[in-house]
Amino acid sequence: MIALGAVAIDFALKQVLIDQTKLALAQTAEDFKNNAVEATSFAFGDAAPIALVLSNRATLDHWAAGHQYIQIDTPRGQILGKSSNLGGFAFPPFQPHGSDRSVEEIRTGGDRPAAMLVLDRVLFDAEQRPIAVIHVGERLDIVDQLLGRARNILIGITIVAMIAIVIASYWIARSAIDPIERLTSAVAEIGSERLDRRLHWHRDDEVGRLADAFDAMLDRLQSAFARERQFISDASHELRTPLTVINANAQMLQRWGDRDPEITRASLQAISEESGRLAGMVSGMLTLAKAEAGDAIPKEPLVLERLVDDVVAHAHDRAAAKGLELAAHHPENASTIVVGDAGLLRQLLNNLLDNALKFTEHGAVDVTVRRENGRALVDVADTGPGIGEGSPDRLFDRFFRGDPSHARAVEGTGLGLAIVRSIARIHGGTVQAGTRPEGGSVFRVALPAEPESLTGGQ
Repeated sequence: MIALGAVAIDFALKQVLIDQTKLALAQTAEDFKNNAVEATSFAFGDAAPIALVLSNRATLDHWAAGHQYIQIDTPRGQILGKSSNLGGFAFPPFQPHGSDRSVEEIRTGGDRPAAMLVLDRVLFDAEQRPIAVIHVGERLDIVDQLLGRARNILIGITIVAMIAIVIASYWIARSAIDPIERLTSAVAEIGSERLDRRLHWHRDDEVGRLADAFDAMLDRLQSAFARERQFISDASHELRTPLTVINANAQMLQRWGDRDPEITRASLQAISEESGRLAGMVSGMLTLAKAEAGDAIPKEPLVLERLVDDVVAHAHDRAAAKGLELAAHHPENASTIVVGDAGLLRQLLNNLLDNALKFTEHGAVDVTVRRENGRALVDVADTGPGIGEGSPDRLFDRFFRGDPSHARAVEGTGLGLAIVRSIARIHGGTVQAGTRPEGGSVFRVALPAEPESLTGGQ
């Protein structure tokens, strides 16, 4: 682009210089003609022919100055006179082109410059008859010299500009690439065993924002890896107990099963209970994995009150077996619409009810549904022992069982509330646990509710 610009400037400069030369030639020819006409108008007696005045060498030398040359011809092309600086060279005869003047470039020989720009002017008498032809020429080597100097300047500027651009491009490229290379090197050094490393780049450009995003990603990865390691550790610990029991009872059956029917019965019962517990734990893990899949779960509009009534109805037998009262509370004919997966939301409610019924020995379990600030709230309240101090934040962790002294007193896998939290999250909701002032605990699930206009304002 710089070279093209220099060529364009050179071309434009040449045109300007040629145009100026043409104007200078035209002005000289016009002034020379006017001076000759004026000189002949003051002659005494018979007026001297203007051609004789025009052909006077002294007059021609007077008007030929510097790099300009003048020659006077008859209309037939015969030379009447020329300036001394032309020497033995003569301009070619005028060739009409439909106009009384023309400008052209001619090549000369001898000791004259190699090229001239020549203007031809035809002079007419009062009756518009041609009486002479004026040739005014100017050497083009002056123009060439000026153009040469200009070209040298342009070439120098172009070279300097290109060198500056190369240096600037290299600096800009290094400025852009060097942080990327250092970022790539730092990222390459970080593996799964070094997730605690951070870049900590304090830059206000795109690279700095990329480094901040990478640090944030490492935070999430480190947290996820920590949770997975904890999950694997907890799962291994939880799975070890039923597997140990099953293995021990299987060995007892092999040794004494044929001798003692009681050992056979007890061992088979233990194996059945522990395998059932193991199956429940695996099922819970699969449900938890499905819940954490999030986007892969199909969702549809659901009436939350109907879902709650159905889950409570199916749990009545379990409540009655423990002598507990179980009831659902919501406005009559209410229809709170939530968008979600019916199976997962039913699992969420079942887990909350199962948790309340297991830890409540007497009293009641109440499920309340209401709408508040555009969200659907479901409260599951019980009259059990409540939540111990410091436990609410950990209740929803995988395999957390509360007070270790009571960990085995109530059957469970320790995954129920973790599943509740995951299901609530993928539905855009939250779950919280708290202690009731009158005793017992309450678990509150908040889910996004569709506008009331969709349900007729009920």
